Amino acid sequence: MTTKSQASSDISAKRDELSILYKATRARTLSLTSSLSDADATVQSMPDASPAKWHLGHTSWFFETLILIPYYSGYTPFDSGYHFLFNSYYETLGPRQPRPKRGMLTRPSLSRICDYRHYVDQHLDQLLTQDICPPEAVPLIELGIHHELQHQELLLTDILHLFSQNPIRPTYQPPEPLVVSNRPTPPRTWIEFEGGILNIGHAGDQFSFDCEIPEHEQIIRPFKLANIPVTNREWLEFMEEGGYQNPLFWLSDGWAASQKEGWQSPLYWELEEESWNAMTLRGYQPVDLDAPVSHISYFEADAFARWSEKRLPTEFEWEVASQSVEIKGNLSERQNLKPKAATSGEEGLQQMFGDVWEWTSSPYISYPGFKPATGAISEYNGKFMSGQFVLKGGACTTPQAQMRKSYRNFFYPHQRWQFSGLRLAQDL
Repeated sequence: MTTKSQASSDISAKRDELSILYKATRARTLSLTSSLSDADATVQSMPDASPAKWHLGHTSWFFETLILIPYYSGYTPFDSGYHFLFNSYYETLGPRQPRPKRGMLTRPSLSRICDYRHYVDQHLDQLLTQDICPPEAVPLIELGIHHELQHQELLLTDILHLFSQNPIRPTYQPPEPLVVSNRPTPPRTWIEFEGGILNIGHAGDQFSFDCEIPEHEQIIRPFKLANIPVTNREWLEFMEEGGYQNPLFWLSDGWAASQKEGWQSPLYWELEEESWNAMTLRGYQPVDLDAPVSHISYFEADAFARWSEKRLPTEFEWEVASQSVEIKGNLSERQNLKPKAATSGEEGLQQMFGDVWEWTSSPYISYPGFKPATGAISEYNGKFMSGQFVLKGGACTTPQAQMRKSYRNFFYPHQRWQFSGLRLAQDL
């Protein structure tokens, strides 16, 4: 039985833990924008992407609106107009700047938004360290930190898309190291899994998003999973054999999207003098043929699987297979910021975490027994459970603190600007 003093001590320890994580997370977000000019941080390259300034403002708005205003007695908002500018999709919290027009926010300046972040940080630190934080605010602060981790990844992928539109091809980070494989890719092997009635989803007291719970039983038939993701070399073979021209490999909606958008290769690829190059966060570089293919849509991943006479794994198969794999890899802390080739000579599953998000065939829907949170944060995940597909495993832009084996990323099947790839599966 937990006593009142034990509960108080646990909450205090949790606040101390969150204070450290909060400061580290906020500092890293700022560091990701340190090389950007005000113009870099203002422009919006497409409706799906957001300007860097907006990411900086929105993540601060989250802490201010959902935590400081309701739980910090006497708190005065930094600027009342920011409630409109930096709300994302929270209908219950009022009107907002339309998403496709976030690039019109020439004001406030980047420095002014940094002032806003500092103001929010000061008050959040006081809330966490001066014993004035009510227990009900603690899980919201933790949610806010993980929300910002998600935006760190979005920030990087949005910057890449923005820079790819610039004809002078600016670099986000220095071009070195120029990673191009000079060793053979490990051969594709198949790892067998028996299946059964198995537990899926998050369990325990550690943080997860509401869409990862509750843990539940899932019937999984025996299957095989490829030891490595599909590589650029294999994707080039798909292209050369007419994969983008043959409608028999494509879902109807995928074929329509491919024809409308003129897809002939992954996003960012360009053919120059019979060699393929691509825009990366380290500038314009040759495509590393032995690295995992990235920036492909669900439709493209599914077409490749059909062309290969294989299939995409379900999210449940992927999660079961990941149980024997440590959560480590080419994640954002490595600062490579581009997928790397697998290591020859290693056995078992490789690159399950890091490098690229892997499309699964599973629609993003609720688990049995799912209950969205109450209040405004009920809009965080649940209302998007329509028309999207689940990706697993993280990418070279994903913070390791964000990763769990139960983590469910999700995007619409036509979207390509994320570091999204695939791993093949087949029935046993």
